[in-house]
Amino acid sequence: MLPGKEDSMNRNLKTNLDRFDAPTDEIIDTSDIPSLTEDFFASAKWRMPKDKVKVIVEVEPEVAQWFKAQGKNSQQVLAEALRTYAQEHNK
Repeated sequence: MLPGKEDSMNRNLKTNLDRFDAPTDEIIDTSDIPSLTEDFFASAKWRMPKDKVKVIVEVEPEVAQWFKAQGKNSQQVLAEALRTYAQEHNK
């Protein structure tokens, strides 16, 4: 990479990403989304979230550290990984 190009690229990337940090409703094009009709609501089903089950699992320290490093939602990340694994192996 050419000298000085990396800083320029990072600055441009940050500038472009800043646009996504504060979107407003005006910039969202909803023209292709159909309106919700009475038929939609008549056939809609109310779904309550399932109760969670607490489990204890022993894993290698590096696995536990990786999930903890994912941040505050590390338990959700672990649950999603287990859910995805179960779904793929339940076919």
